[in-house]
Amino acid sequence: MRPSFVAGFAPIVRDVEASRAFWGDGLGIEMAERAPGYWATDDLPGLRHFGLWPLSEAAEACFGAETWPADIPEPTSGLELDLESAEAVAPAAAEMVTRGYRLLVEPKLEPWGQTVARLLSPEGILVGIVYTPWMHDPE
Repeated sequence: MRPSFVAGFAPIVRDVEASRAFWGDGLGIEMAERAPGYWATDDLPGLRHFGLWPLSEAAEACFGAETWPADIPEPTSGLELDLESAEAVAPAAAEMVTRGYRLLVEPKLEPWGQTVARLLSPEGILVGIVYTPWMHDPE
C-alpha cells in the first residue's frame, strides 16, 4: 500500500465547544456543524509533511530539554498551520494568547529557516503556528 495523500485529520474531542473555539474562532478554520456536535470543513488546503516525531525531540523543540515537563500534558500529535509569511506568526500567536491560550514556544526563527510558535490544543495536540519558506511558491 502507498497512500496518495492525507484525506483527513480530526482531533478526537472531549469538549466540542472548547475545541470549536480553539480551531474555529482562535485559529480561523471555518467549519460548519454537519451533524450534532460534528464540526468540519473540506476547504482547508492539503498537508505537505507527515512524520513521526519522538516526544524527546518535541520536548527539545519546545523546552530545550529531552524530557517533557511533568506539569504540562504530553501531546498526542503535532500539527503545523502554515501562515502566509514569517511576519504573520507573531501577531497570530499574540491573538491566541489574548484568547486565553498559553504559548509553549514564543515566536522564533529556527536554525533551519522555519518561523514557529507552539501551543497545546484542548485535545493535547501540539499546534505550531508557522511559516515554512520552502513550502511556499516563489514570488
